[in-house]
Amino acid sequence: MKEEIPQQQVIKKEFNKESWKPRTELGKKIKAGEIKDIDDILDKGQNILEEEIVDALLPELQLEMLEVGQSKGKFGGGKRSIWRQTQKKTKEGNKPKFSTMIIAGNRNGYIGVGRGKAKETMPAREKATRQAKLNIQKIVRGCGSWECGCGEPHTIPYKVNGKCGSSEMILMPAPKGVGLCVEEQCRRMLELAGIKDIYSKTFGQSRSKINLVIACFNALKKLSRVRVPANYIKIGGVQEGKVKNGKA
Repeated sequence: MKEEIPQQQVIKKEFNKESWKPRTELGKKIKAGEIKDIDDILDKGQNILEEEIVDALLPELQLEMLEVGQSKGKFGGGKRSIWRQTQKKTKEGNKPKFSTMIIAGNRNGYIGVGRGKAKETMPAREKATRQAKLNIQKIVRGCGSWECGCGEPHTIPYKVNGKCGSSEMILMPAPKGVGLCVEEQCRRMLELAGIKDIYSKTFGQSRSKINLVIACFNALKKLSRVRVPANYIKIGGVQEGKVKNGKA
């Protein structure tokens, strides 16, 4: 009897800073020790063009593959897969392509999403890994639920919505102990972002997992675009990026 291979895979890759040869000015400053915090880059809106920059500044970063495809089989298969396969019919025959989606996060306020597509699985995974690191974002957390009011950053501080294609998702603050009431693949992304409790509501075509995950990511990015009053920052425990007071 064959053992089933888990579809959701965790990617682990060691980074050697000494052997890294940076190609951009930003990378050279990081290797020289002039920049030691990724917040100095994200707060200024600078573009990250090398994935090694994220590896150097976020050594605890974790990578996970999402189930965005469906395995082949009778009546459409039905089992979720980490590879989404499409093929083009030509005179020479069928030309298949594989696409996958990877999330990168440190479970403490940073998250990124990447998608890769290639003729083979490994190049597609490498493309998605690189894009997920280059798209890393700071997430604002807090306690925006009127039922809780604990002041700890366990959920989001206010309601936000994101959209991609026909998929739309609304994220709402939840009190402590509720958990992540959201679609399974989006739940994995919120866990890597460091969010523990949340309510959600979806509209449109929610069966398209790629659009739904991107809609959730777009909603998280909106958290940092809202100007928060100074008096609410202390009451709601609003914190951007990593938790600095040791509470989560």
